[in-house]
Amino acid sequence: MPIIETSSYHPPTGLWGGHLQTIYPALFRRVDRITSVNERIETPDGDFLDLSWKVAKGSPRLVILSHGLEGDAGNTYIQGMAKALHAAGWDVLAWNFRGCSLEPNRLLRSYHSGETGDLQTVITHALAKGQYEELGLVGFSLGGNMTLKYLGDLGRAVDRRILGAVAFSVPCDLASSSRKLEKFTNRIYMDRF
Repeated sequence: MPIIETSSYHPPTGLWGGHLQTIYPALFRRVDRITSVNERIETPDGDFLDLSWKVAKGSPRLVILSHGLEGDAGNTYIQGMAKALHAAGWDVLAWNFRGCSLEPNRLLRSYHSGETGDLQTVITHALAKGQYEELGLVGFSLGGNMTLKYLGDLGRAVDRRILGAVAFSVPCDLASSSRKLEKFTNRIYMDRF
């Protein structure tokens, strides 16, 4: 992974340091929920996944949003991204990982950073509608890890309609991330998880 030696980034006024830039939006940023068409789909193993859509009539482009650890499709960062992408002309599908919906799943199976089968189920379901010619994937944190692993596992066999993917704050080295979170200065994050 490349090391960024210099950057043109300037933090917002008053939000110096990574802790403030992480905590402030999590506590104070508000975004109205725009994904409001809810759908439940069945998984191949007899469980379910809950999807939340924002669609425009006849749009041929869709972005699938995958949330982070302990998140859900209604989180502010997901809804903010959904709002920006929809304004740019994309339909949006935000989905809840197993155990992240408003009710427990049927099976004693959960999501994890290496699980890509449920993402495949969501992609297959969306493409089966026959409406979408272009598909984008966006993942945050663990959802970003899942997205990148999914694409890496498929390699050149990725569906041609998937034009690209974006991943934010991906934990590339889970063991190292865990050790960093254990430090006293990061206890606030551990308490939240």
